[in-house]
Amino acid sequence: MVKIAYHASQEQFPPSALLHYADLAERTGFHAIHSSDHFQPWNERQGQSGHTLSWLGAAMRTSSLPFGLICAPGPRHHPAIVAQAIATLGEMFPGRLWIALGSGEAINERPVDARWPSKSARNGRLLESFHIIKQLLAGNTVSSDGFSYLKEARLYTLPAMPPRVFGAAISEETAHWMGGWAEGLLTVGCPLDRLKRVIERFRDGGGIGKPIYVKVPLSYARSRATAYADAFQQWRTNILDNSLLAELWQPAQFEAAARFVKPEDLNETVYISNEPQQHIEWLKAYNALDIDTLILHNVNREQETFIRDFGEKVIPLL
Repeated sequence: MVKIAYHASQEQFPPSALLHYADLAERTGFHAIHSSDHFQPWNERQGQSGHTLSWLGAAMRTSSLPFGLICAPGPRHHPAIVAQAIATLGEMFPGRLWIALGSGEAINERPVDARWPSKSARNGRLLESFHIIKQLLAGNTVSSDGFSYLKEARLYTLPAMPPRVFGAAISEETAHWMGGWAEGLLTVGCPLDRLKRVIERFRDGGGIGKPIYVKVPLSYARSRATAYADAFQQWRTNILDNSLLAELWQPAQFEAAARFVKPEDLNETVYISNEPQQHIEWLKAYNALDIDTLILHNVNREQETFIRDFGEKVIPLL
């Protein structure tokens, strides 16, 4: 059975509110919680950027669900510090944490480091970071003079069950590359034929038998007008081409790039409906792809309505 996770959107809500939403998601039937690491929101209307690794300590203490997060090791989060953070969380909450590593986005990295390397260099840093994190989680002493510097680094607090380390990919090429080394794949919902190719490429690259998690952007409210209006208000900066999403680095730049986006344009990447049955049909279409977990991200502000209605009317029928 596919598991259904609630996405706690750090760029849209204060950490204290997300604690409440995560608790409500557990009580209403969601199977897991997911979050992502941001230094800035995509636009001023979203208006938040809580520190996810800090938030996880509180959220996992008040919940019994599995948790996952995506982050990008690099100058902002040295891979050794990422390893230390997830080892600490794993020691406190055994078997309940997984992490996906990505190559990063300028909006999170450029405010703290003027250098923004090419995609190929970021991929090299990502693979190096993966191996550093895995070696440290295994209790090894690690030195590196590559993208990240370490000299005889070792973690003294280790979890009995090391968190699984996934790769985060959007393109077919990146997914295929990650299949050979990542312990699972995190990707984003898109037209099913394209998503199928991404998953197939991951498996062809060495990912057969490894878990597949898909983050699904949707907008649900009890009125159709609200579902569309709130999705447009919150998320129109996030439907730009992936190359722009990775390279722009200020919320104002995203606002400018999205100035010609129309509400109906969101239908290409966001499932928008006020009908629970319509969402059920959309989500059931993923079953044929043999996905382990669907991470549902309601991109509008109606989080309590979404959590309660999906817990009652959608999740039981998936």
